[in-house]
Amino acid sequence: MPFLALAAVLLGGNRLWLLAVEAALAASLVTGIVLVRSLLARGELARLPASFLKERDFGTRLNRTGQEDLDELVDVYNEMARHLSDERVRLEEKQYFLDRILQASPSGVVTFDFEKRVSLANPSAARMLSARPEELVRRRLSELPSPFARALDAVGTGGPRVLALQGSRRIKVQASEFLDRGFPRLFLVMEELTEELRGSEKAAYEKLIRMMSHEVNNTLGAAHSLLTSCLSYAEQLRGGDRDDFTGALSVVLSRTEQLGAFMKSFAEVVRVPEPRREPCAPGALLRGIETLVKAESDRRRVAVSLGIEDGLPPFSMDRGQMEQVLLNVVKNALEAAGEGGAVTLRAERRGGPCVLTVEDSGPGIVPEARDQLFRPFFTTKENGQGLGLTLAQEILVRHGFPFSLESEPGQPTRFTILLG
Repeated sequence: MPFLALAAVLLGGNRLWLLAVEAALAASLVTGIVLVRSLLARGELARLPASFLKERDFGTRLNRTGQEDLDELVDVYNEMARHLSDERVRLEEKQYFLDRILQASPSGVVTFDFEKRVSLANPSAARMLSARPEELVRRRLSELPSPFARALDAVGTGGPRVLALQGSRRIKVQASEFLDRGFPRLFLVMEELTEELRGSEKAAYEKLIRMMSHEVNNTLGAAHSLLTSCLSYAEQLRGGDRDDFTGALSVVLSRTEQLGAFMKSFAEVVRVPEPRREPCAPGALLRGIETLVKAESDRRRVAVSLGIEDGLPPFSMDRGQMEQVLLNVVKNALEAAGEGGAVTLRAERRGGPCVLTVEDSGPGIVPEARDQLFRPFFTTKENGQGLGLTLAQEILVRHGFPFSLESEPGQPTRFTILLG
């Protein structure tokens, strides 16, 4: 309105002033448009970076506008986006490297979410848990059928623990935590120690047995010789004294012979020879074992049955040593099954390899004993030596035949040997 009033006054007096006012109005309009566009450009400049950051798009760059203050903001954003993009690439490379390590690692690694469900399991861990990695994700260890999984579920943070896997294998398990968004998450690292522990145990018991055998056999040899010599004096004694004398010496000689046989059985574990391999049919091997244990099974009133698949080819093995392994295992099965129980011997293919199985109907093995079964001198029998399964393990390892012992309280015990 002021400009219209001024224009009316000037129109009546001086047209040049009117033109000047109109020019001023036009310049003001242009200036306003420029200012509005500048403000809109600043708003757009502020909106675009925010949308890129929200979408995690760090590859897009802003063009300079030619305005010094806006170009400073553009340069700051472009530099920040470049650093974020470079950091993302570095993190992706590290993640890829970590994934490759986990895939190739012989150690098992399992990570859990905040509810203790499996979030990641590498191939080694999946093999130990008898499952595929994808089958473990989002499941709790307590939900898995494997006894080893349930033992893992009970492992707490702290020092490492050694757990038994499939009877003879030993797994060192270390549980620890890492922070994720400020909260602790559990992870497990599992390392197989089977061969390392077996080697150290074998070295220890070999040294012990050699020392014991040397001392006992030297003593027994001298004692047996002296006692035998003493028997030659029996004829010089009177009838009644002679019988007491020879009877006492005979008992002592019998005991020395038993002690010698006892030490010999220990020494056999140390002196296991390399297998003398020749073709042997699995069915013939199991039928021979059935014949060898028939008298014992009849005495114990345990039914022994065979399940032999037709057409199984012969495999290269030392038949004598494998019979010794199976005899030890079957005798344990007969004792576990008890009167009225059953023992089943099987030879069959399972997706390729031939598998020998000895299964009994006994009450199973308690976890405390199962973890110790293949350790030298450990036994649950009153008069056992604790070397039967140790000897079996030594023979099977020398043959290169994988084996396992599966048993749960109240469930059948199953000893499995893979021939190839």
